[in-house]
Amino acid sequence: MKKTTIRRATEKDIPQIFDLIVELAIYEKAKHEVAITPEQMVIDGFGENPAYGAIVAEQGDTIIGFSLFYIRYSTWKGRCLYLEDFLVNEEYRGEGIGKLLFEATILEAKRQNTNMMTWQVLDWNIPAIKFYEKWEATLDSEWINGKFYQDYLDNYKVRFLDKLEQNKVLLD
Repeated sequence: MKKTTIRRATEKDIPQIFDLIVELAIYEKAKHEVAITPEQMVIDGFGENPAYGAIVAEQGDTIIGFSLFYIRYSTWKGRCLYLEDFLVNEEYRGEGIGKLLFEATILEAKRQNTNMMTWQVLDWNIPAIKFYEKWEATLDSEWINGKFYQDYLDNYKVRFLDKLEQNKVLLD
């Protein structure tokens, strides 16, 4: 096994991280949902107010895995690290790289003084579920996810402008 380095991601890593994101989206049968670009990821993650952080697993000059996360706030728990994506390239699985990357993410949650680390896993992704069970993670099947996509958000104010004005909702 080659030497694996676990480190914080830099702007230069984004093209390879993006490729892994697409790989994950294909695995999750959702490639069509990837709307972000590597250029936007650089702006969002390395600008004045970064929206996320990332840790990479690297062998030589190749990023073979990553975790991408951000801090969110729970009204019940306070500061939480939300693990948005976690992936080790398929050909490198079974070598302990996922363990190292996950440990680094847990340490980041501690470094950020969070009270909880949380993530989602698809109910059919049995290898990932087994991975998290090895960590004795609490897997909660009780919650149903809700979301609005960009087209809904873009059109919301237009569709409900009269209602907003009548109720004196100030958004601008």
